[in-house]
Amino acid sequence: MNQLNCFRFYGFLFVMTLSLHTTGQEDSGLPYRTIPDYPDSYEAHTVAARMVDGLGFRYYWATEGLRAEDLSYKPSEEARTSMETLKHIHGLCNVLLNAVMHKPNIRAAEKEWSFKDLRKETLLMINSASDRLKSAGDGEMNHFKIIFMRGEETSEFPFWNILNGPLADALWHVGQVVSMRRGSGNPISPKVSVFSGRVRE
Repeated sequence: MNQLNCFRFYGFLFVMTLSLHTTGQEDSGLPYRTIPDYPDSYEAHTVAARMVDGLGFRYYWATEGLRAEDLSYKPSEEARTSMETLKHIHGLCNVLLNAVMHKPNIRAAEKEWSFKDLRKETLLMINSASDRLKSAGDGEMNHFKIIFMRGEETSEFPFWNILNGPLADALWHVGQVVSMRRGSGNPISPKVSVFSGRVRE
């Protein structure tokens, strides 16, 4: 192989490798494939953000590779399907995001979702909530409130209720999705480490 042909050959290989790498990035372009680096200090807002990041990582891998049969699976007649559970998690994450964005929760008509769009929006909401918490100033946690508006009535709750309410509830339901996908024959990858927030090679 002469020098020119050799250059062309390796140039082709480089372009193909770059193309494959870029495609992989597009496929995995959603946040929380790995958990973000932890903050430099332990403060109220950074600890809360880390808990939200933990939810994001668990949600990403609980929902990665779900099939139609997984989404329609439910362990009993009275239980939610996996898809119904994911819609509920989305609602909980919306309450979380609204709290840190100082927005009220107003009941709206239920939206019809594709699984892909639901997963994407949920992960992006979790990521936005985490980013907002990380950027919070001193004492700002006191101003993050859950606000429910029902007609003329408004009720408010402190961020403490996010921790033991929507955030803990969302983690609970992500665990249910993991359990249900095991029941439908598509268990989560054993390489996923929720302790390290990484995927073992």
